[in-house]
Amino acid sequence: MNQNETPSTSRIVLNNPIWHALSTKQRGLAEGNDLAKRFPTDVAPLGGMRDQSPLAYKALEEIVSGGAVALFLETEPTPPRDWTILHEDRIYQMICKAPVGGHENQEFRQLTSIDIPEMLALTKLTDPGPFRTRTIELGTYLGIHDSGSLVAMAGERLHLTGFTEVSAVCTHPDFRGKGYGNILVSAVISNIMERGETPILHVKVGNTAAIRLYKKLGFEIGTLLHVAVVQHNPSSVAVPPTTENSTEAVSI
Repeated sequence: MNQNETPSTSRIVLNNPIWHALSTKQRGLAEGNDLAKRFPTDVAPLGGMRDQSPLAYKALEEIVSGGAVALFLETEPTPPRDWTILHEDRIYQMICKAPVGGHENQEFRQLTSIDIPEMLALTKLTDPGPFRTRTIELGTYLGIHDSGSLVAMAGERLHLTGFTEVSAVCTHPDFRGKGYGNILVSAVISNIMERGETPILHVKVGNTAAIRLYKKLGFEIGTLLHVAVVQHNPSSVAVPPTTENSTEAVSI
């Protein structure tokens, strides 16, 4: 926790993480207004609202242009009738206050724009969450290579005052069981804490294997949030999820 923040202030920020990221440390990437904001679509399909009022949903409507957007909400989604919920899930927000583990002797390096094609291929194969052509602009990403090919990665996504989110943790199926995820997450945690910030992450409630791994690395379960992929639909007719809406946008 940032020394200038009280626990109550931190909780307000963490309960609405996308909104507060886009309103503070990542406002340079924000598209929107005082009620609703989103990342550019080629950065991340994520958006946030100040609250779930009809006015906020109206403001969100103006910036999504009929496309789908994923929201992290403190309470269950309650969109107006002219919105469709394409997917809904519950996620734990986990917080790392006492990191465990180290980098061991495994070599890894920071990924750059040259690595984007391999990063896109790896995330498409493993589905750790939405990853697009400009997602690398959200923070530092680290990767492990084998025979010149990217086989594991982890990085940073949301940046809030005093907190940074660990994201895009994935390993190629042929290289699992080697501890690459632990090594990379530990390195990302170390980078975050060296800046005086607290690492957080988001994981689906049912993903017990990932929750168990993150606990071993020093994360504790914090609050329960709701993730909802929503789409404005003026005709009030249900819109069936497309491949993009139902697969990429619903991952966290």
